[in-house]
Amino acid sequence: MRSPHIGQGSNSANVRRYNERLLLQALRRTEPASKADLARHANLTSTAVGSIIESLNKAGLIEFSGRRLDGQRGQPASLIRLDPRGAFGIGVRLNRTSLETVLVNFAGAVLARASYDMVLPHPDEVLAILQRDIETLLKHLSPGERERLAGVGLAQPFNLGSWLRELGLPTDTFRAWDEINFPAELGRVLGLPVFNENDGNSAAIAELFYGYGRHCDDFIYLFLGSAIGAGIAVDGDCLRGVSGNAGDIGVMPVAPSRLPSAPQPARQWDILISRASLNALARHLRYCGEAVETRADLEACIARRVPAIDEWIEDCVDALAPALRSMLCVLDVPVVVLDADVDAGLLDTLIERLRGTMAANAPESRGLPVLARGSFGRDAGAIGAATLPMFFNFSPRAGILKGAGAHTNEVSHVQS
Repeated sequence: MRSPHIGQGSNSANVRRYNERLLLQALRRTEPASKADLARHANLTSTAVGSIIESLNKAGLIEFSGRRLDGQRGQPASLIRLDPRGAFGIGVRLNRTSLETVLVNFAGAVLARASYDMVLPHPDEVLAILQRDIETLLKHLSPGERERLAGVGLAQPFNLGSWLRELGLPTDTFRAWDEINFPAELGRVLGLPVFNENDGNSAAIAELFYGYGRHCDDFIYLFLGSAIGAGIAVDGDCLRGVSGNAGDIGVMPVAPSRLPSAPQPARQWDILISRASLNALARHLRYCGEAVETRADLEACIARRVPAIDEWIEDCVDALAPALRSMLCVLDVPVVVLDADVDAGLLDTLIERLRGTMAANAPESRGLPVLARGSFGRDAGAIGAATLPMFFNFSPRAGILKGAGAHTNEVSHVQS
């Protein structure tokens, strides 16, 4: 914690840095924009905006994209936008059944990727894969662009060795993941700063930085993958909690499934990931005679409208709707953003059924939140991971005014 005896100059530097990031956020939401637009959006004086724009331009984070020709009197206003080459991030998404690495630019565009559909192997093998893949991805950048690499983001479930029975995965394979500080090992192997978050928070941060968060600061984010992940956006920041697991809806207690494919829980209650997850869907499809080994197999079944899909959706919504309503009672946010690792029409159907169930069972004086489709689909986890170094280096989080910079967040987000 910073000493309470902070000088005025130090405070001024923190305010300046906050205002710089506030303008970068304004550009993400309104670009291209004039200096006057940015002054109005950020509630800053024209003089302050002019000074900040000059420094951002020198830093290579913005570029001028012409002039506004809209019939106004006087000289046309210069338009400003983010420079896509202003910064780069690498994202690593670890899932229990997949591994993906991407390179993104400052605009959030994916420049290159490497991905694998497989049960996650031993950490030593994953380190070797990532070292090789990241070296390959970096070849897409010039030497000058490599100097603008903001870091490596790592998105993973924080408890990789847990809930394997519910997900139908082998215990022995994941034992080593509970015994390693993987973010620290990855940073050591790469020689780069590593920013670590759980996968739900990472995907929510991508929505905040590049997606729905460009016009909404408060929402619950749900991602349907092999498990179900969630993140909570409040006041334009991600709510983490003490252990980084705030919003971990997957372990919310629910009644046992009525599907014949579902294993019965050892206790009175089951947990949500056993019903609302793609592993649960794949398990039910296999029970009904379908061969499902990969995401492509799963999407093929969805596209064919296999009857077992509807059976699972009904069971999923029956568990998800009250769990989500419980979150909304505590958080009181106006929007729920949903995304998924597969599509072929599944996400739209799920949102429609969830909206109907929640509307039919809404408590008195409690309306229905906006249920919005996520921005990134199966790329959400990887782009979320790559967004982490961008977010902690360039987002106007309130902690900046208390002296919490990017390095502080990098250290605090490396979990054991």
